[in-house]
Amino acid sequence: MSDLIPVEVISGKIFHIRECKVMLDRDLAELYGVDTKVLKQAVRRNINRFPKDFMFELTTEEFADLRSQLVTSSWGGSRYNPMVFTEQGVAMLSSVLKSERAIQVNIAIIRAFTKLRQMLANHKDLKKKIEKMEKKYDENFQIIFEAMRQLLEEEEKPKRKIGF
Repeated sequence: MSDLIPVEVISGKIFHIRECKVMLDRDLAELYGVDTKVLKQAVRRNINRFPKDFMFELTTEEFADLRSQLVTSSWGGSRYNPMVFTEQGVAMLSSVLKSERAIQVNIAIIRAFTKLRQMLANHKDLKKKIEKMEKKYDENFQIIFEAMRQLLEEEEKPKRKIGF
């Protein structure tokens, strides 16, 4: 299943809303191969499995902002604001949607969340290393810049003409 749904495709469906990485109900429904309405019904029937840190509905303003970010001409005419699911909420969906496809899709999505978290950690580590190098080698770079300035000053001195 992970071959059928590349991590990059799933990563492109992860958004940052309310300081959380989340996926939209319609994107999850598409991945699971069910209608959004079916996914929402399953969640509402098992709402006690989805506390606010697992799933929440977008406000009208958040929905409008998201729609403008996606640059879509039409959302599809949904009457309700979408539900969004955190990584834990996506994991909980496997207990609500019990098909083999749902299990395989959940595995792929959890792997995408994990890979995204690792990439962010690596990015932070790299930034810290660069900042540390800047502090450590700042004086050495000043010496290099001073040497370059001296070389440029020597070139500006008039040179003796050779030849006729």
